[in-house]
Amino acid sequence: MSKQQLKGFTLIEVMIVVAIVGILTMVAYPSYRNHIIRGQLTDGTNGLSAIRAQMERYYQDNRTYASTGSFTTPCAADVTTRTFGNFTVSCSGTPDATTFTLQAVGAGQSNGFTFTINQQEVKNTTAAASGWNTCSGKWLTRKGDTC
Repeated sequence: MSKQQLKGFTLIEVMIVVAIVGILTMVAYPSYRNHIIRGQLTDGTNGLSAIRAQMERYYQDNRTYASTGSFTTPCAADVTTRTFGNFTVSCSGTPDATTFTLQAVGAGQSNGFTFTINQQEVKNTTAAASGWNTCSGKWLTRKGDTC
C-alpha cells in the first residue's frame, strides 16, 4: 500500500495564522492611528502659526490688531475661517487694538482637539481623545505628552 501525498493546510495551521494576524492587528492599529493623528495635529498648529504671522504683519503696519480705516484685519477678511488639513482655524471673538485669540478646531480623526494662541504667543491644547492630555501653555502633539 502506498501513502497518498496530502496537499494543503490543516485547520489548526490556518487558525494559528489567523490568531497571529489578529494579535498583530491589535498591536499595530492603535499605533498607526496615533501616528495618523499626530500628522494631522501639525496641520492645526501650522495653520495657527501662519494666521498668527499674518496678524503680526498687520499689527506692524497698522499698530492695531483691529480693522482700521480701509485696512481689514486678517480676522475680519472675507474668509474668516481657514481650513488646514482636518483643522479649521478662526479668530475667537473680535480682535481689538492690542489683543487677539486664534483657535484651530479639529474634525475627522482629529475631532476633539482644539489649539489656541494669542498675541503673547500663549498656546493651549484641549484634547478630548483618550490618552491625550490638555495643557495651558503649549501645544501637545504626542499622546502622553505633559505640560
